[in-house]
Amino acid sequence: MVSRSTTEPALSAPTAQRSAAGSPLRSASDPNGRGITAGGPGKEVPRARASSRRRRRTVKNGTMHVSAKVDYAMRALLVIARDGEDGSLIKGDHLATAQDIPARFLEGILRQLRQAGIIASQRGADGGYRLAREASAITVADVVRALDGPLADVRGDRPENAEYNGAAEHLRDVWVATRAAVRNVLDHVTLEDIANGTLPPAVTTLIKDPEAWSPR
Repeated sequence: MVSRSTTEPALSAPTAQRSAAGSPLRSASDPNGRGITAGGPGKEVPRARASSRRRRRTVKNGTMHVSAKVDYAMRALLVIARDGEDGSLIKGDHLATAQDIPARFLEGILRQLRQAGIIASQRGADGGYRLAREASAITVADVVRALDGPLADVRGDRPENAEYNGAAEHLRDVWVATRAAVRNVLDHVTLEDIANGTLPPAVTTLIKDPEAWSPR
């Protein structure tokens, strides 16, 4: 989640509107969606389009980027965990409708989750999806890695492989520490934790800090 910027299919209209209005979670429109992205000076645009361009840049500038793929995947998995708790299979169209997720985009996400061993599927009229293991054994980090790869990278490589000298000699330590901080949350929060609203103490402590809600 460090220093990545790619491109992702646009969110559904309601979701895009919420993001522009300032939703706490902003999933930028980017199909491979990875990393922390930052806006920069834009080119001149026609007056009618300028405000929209400024809004998009404001949403992305200096913010942690959660890809639409990860956001959609987490929402779908939480529906499977809840509605399939009795072992029943959950159909893809139910997942798409329940969380207002574009159905065709969701199909690709579910395929990746199945290949990663997070969900299992069964074809046929009575088919559908179920978790491949207990909800308590699937972390947010598992989902991020399955869809977007490593939790953090620097210019497409692992933070520990970055090499600096002179005044930037200790910059690598900052990137490694950033990855450790992200791991400390995402590796310790499971689907069960989220579904039950019983997040780990370390996470609830972070949430209680007013600075955690600051947009800067």
